[in-house]
Amino acid sequence: MFVSFPEPVLKTAPVRTTERIRLGKTLVIAIDGPSGSGKSSVSKEVARRLGLAFLDTGAMYRAVTWHCLNAKIDLKNAAAVEAAARTMRFEQNLTPDADFVKVNGINVTEPIRRPEISQNVSAVATNLGARKELVRRQQAIIAECNQRIVVEGRDITTVVAPNAEARLILTASEEARLRRRGRQLGGTQTAAQLAEQVLARDAKDSTVVDFQRAADGVFTVDSSELDFAQTVDAVINVVRRAVNEVPTA
Repeated sequence: MFVSFPEPVLKTAPVRTTERIRLGKTLVIAIDGPSGSGKSSVSKEVARRLGLAFLDTGAMYRAVTWHCLNAKIDLKNAAAVEAAARTMRFEQNLTPDADFVKVNGINVTEPIRRPEISQNVSAVATNLGARKELVRRQQAIIAECNQRIVVEGRDITTVVAPNAEARLILTASEEARLRRRGRQLGGTQTAAQLAEQVLARDAKDSTVVDFQRAADGVFTVDSSELDFAQTVDAVINVVRRAVNEVPTA
């Protein structure tokens, strides 16, 4: 399954379902949280277990950042960045079993995860015009997936999907987040580089988005002392609680 903008195309592939929640009904799971909290990996596994589509909204901001740097667009030029977000042709895989991102036909799945993108992505994330355009695209994707999708990012619970059936913030201690991001990057980053990617980026993004404080009706899952499997179980338990469903034998 992937979606392509500005002319949307949606293709589906079978998704393995191991648990049943709200079958035949809408089920949007909105997950916010700071960098290094495990949002992407946990959200993917939740989508996999529940048989839902998966949207990594951060990849969209990274894709715009890559596009601007590649096209030598000045990230300080707010109007130019907004225009890039509006005109960029974007394709993204929407299944939890694979990563696939294209910008104007170029496969950028790996390049958008590089440190230079992490260091510059806040310039796009804090651009209100670009943010408005990407939120529009994200909401269109949710609708095209028949509102059965896990969406993770920064302002998902309050702006992108405020009416989601389950809304939660996935967080962790600063120490745990730095450790996890360092492990994710294979030990290639110094402590200063990790702090810049995780803590400094959160500080910049928080100037336009409140993604660390739960709004009314939003659950909080703190994974500081949980391993991956325990965190996934905790999130699914929150989803069940939010929709008033309990596991069946």
